[in-house]
Amino acid sequence: MKAKIFFVLACAVLFTSCDVVFAVDSKKVVLKIAADAVPHADIIEFIKPDLEKQGITIKLYVVVDTTLVNAQTSDGELDANYFQHAIYMDAQAKDKNLSLANAGNIHVEPMSIYSDKYKSISDLPANAKIAICNDSANEYRGLKLLEKAGFIQLKKSITPAIASIRDIEKYVKPIKIVELDPSLVTRVRDQFDAYIVWSNKVLEAGIDVNKARIFSEDTDSLYANIVAVSPKRLNDPAIKALVNALKSDKVKKFIAEKYKGAVVPAK
Repeated sequence: MKAKIFFVLACAVLFTSCDVVFAVDSKKVVLKIAADAVPHADIIEFIKPDLEKQGITIKLYVVVDTTLVNAQTSDGELDANYFQHAIYMDAQAKDKNLSLANAGNIHVEPMSIYSDKYKSISDLPANAKIAICNDSANEYRGLKLLEKAGFIQLKKSITPAIASIRDIEKYVKPIKIVELDPSLVTRVRDQFDAYIVWSNKVLEAGIDVNKARIFSEDTDSLYANIVAVSPKRLNDPAIKALVNALKSDKVKKFIAEKYKGAVVPAK
């Protein structure tokens, strides 16, 4: 399969002079990883020097379009990817007959209700127009957030993997929900009173998360972003070293200081 993801190499020259090696032989290890720009690639860049000391060089591809990434990971064209949560990965694996596994939960990007027009959830007017992500893995998440905020009541029979606005039992407060592709939500936000998306989409759009956010899910969300790999790579020492570095206290401190609550380490 030809790679069709857009990327930037994290550095032009790969270090080859390090005497510290990883694994049981003297060979250097190169991991090809696809990641979203923010915060995923930022975090990978932060841990690259530590992995280099272990003899592991990261070849980083910053994803613009994730359409092919899971297939490339399943096929072994990529060693790992870091852009999604496990529920999304599982849905993709089922829909496309892919072989994928979760190598570790790294961070959470809380799903929130944002507004460029109103400063609090109580300020939203009657019949407020609200954009929500329409992909199968995240629409349920957005609907649950609207339910938590007191706008809707969902049917008890709702199925998370195929949730849609048809699963709304009743509107507790009058609002108009518009389902959109996640990539469009922040781009057309000026057409809405509020919009619901996870925080890395907001960060990538250059929006001040803490200023625009008016309601949020709990930070212990089940939707932790993960390192996804082919199942046969789960016990690979280099993959384990990557995950250990991403879950380190050093990275947790980096996330807390850089993203100030817009991104939080997974529990």
